[in-house]
Amino acid sequence: MPSGGSSSSSSLTPQVHWAQRHRELYLRVELSDAQDPDIRITDNVLHFKAQGHGAKGDNVYEFQIEFLEPVKPQEVLSVFQEKKVQERRCLGFNSVEEATASPGPFQDSSESKTNNTHPRLEEEERINRINIENRIPKDPFRHLKRGYLFMYNLVQFLGFSWIFVNMTVRLFMLGKDSFFDTFHATSDMMYLCQTLAVMEIVNALIGLVRAPLVPILLQVFGRNFILFVVLGGVEEMQSKAVVFFVFYIWSLVEIFRYPFYMLSCLDIEWKVLTWIRYSIWIPLYPLGILAEAVTVIQAIPVFSNTGRFGLTLPSPLGFTVPFSLVLQLYLVALFLGPFVNFRHLYKQRKRHLGPKKRKTH
Repeated sequence: MPSGGSSSSSSLTPQVHWAQRHRELYLRVELSDAQDPDIRITDNVLHFKAQGHGAKGDNVYEFQIEFLEPVKPQEVLSVFQEKKVQERRCLGFNSVEEATASPGPFQDSSESKTNNTHPRLEEEERINRINIENRIPKDPFRHLKRGYLFMYNLVQFLGFSWIFVNMTVRLFMLGKDSFFDTFHATSDMMYLCQTLAVMEIVNALIGLVRAPLVPILLQVFGRNFILFVVLGGVEEMQSKAVVFFVFYIWSLVEIFRYPFYMLSCLDIEWKVLTWIRYSIWIPLYPLGILAEAVTVIQAIPVFSNTGRFGLTLPSPLGFTVPFSLVLQLYLVALFLGPFVNFRHLYKQRKRHLGPKKRKTH
């Protein structure tokens, strides 16, 4: 505990901020562009002197603080710049009862590799981060935005959960026969969920969520093309067994993805759910692409025979471009486009599940 502070009458004293815990002391000296600061401890006195820009302009500033007992500096110095204000925090001023360790001078943390791994340095980083976050202006609509995102993810989770449970129950009750009427049993809910999924593009465009737009566009467009055009375009495709696998894989991915986003809106992280959300795509996304590819392959002869969605060009060309040609081009893109999503998902998994990088000063 300090007994007081003093400074030389011929020099200027900078503004010093004080924060103290049971056995730790934090000091912040508001001095911009400090040059060669002299910071040391002798017995029970902390000395500070530096040339810098303070409240009285560019001058030499100094102060000293006397403590009631000798102190032992640990994690002694950390410096970072924030809006041209240099902050210095002194950690670990523990009272020394035995008086066996002589106090040493302050050392910059960059000179000691052991400081980078000290738990008190991590505590200081956390406090610094909180202080910086508190300086950021609060969005007056943040609660409204979070409420909207929470409700959106909740509705999507309930919708895909209904699809998944419905298909699972029907599979156990009807066996393979359930494959052929999956579309008629679940298409209404799937239409609703995939229509709402367009809002994910809007959310990214207006900045409600921090997510890259291209992967979202590829996923939403790809699924809706399969659902509304390939499957919904001709009735012959709706009784195919492959519909079961497409819908089942889609819903299995989403019943973990949307709860993860729901908890994120509440600043809650469930590690098991986080691991599943960023790991389940590894087997399911390739299987989903394979199921969608099979759907397109089976649809090509159906659209060729029906002539559905064929485009007749005006004169003088005067010929029809069959929609089956579009499906063939889409089939090629189906195996090229997912690399963008795979790369995005891999980066996300590495960021959330990879080893955490320790900050150094």
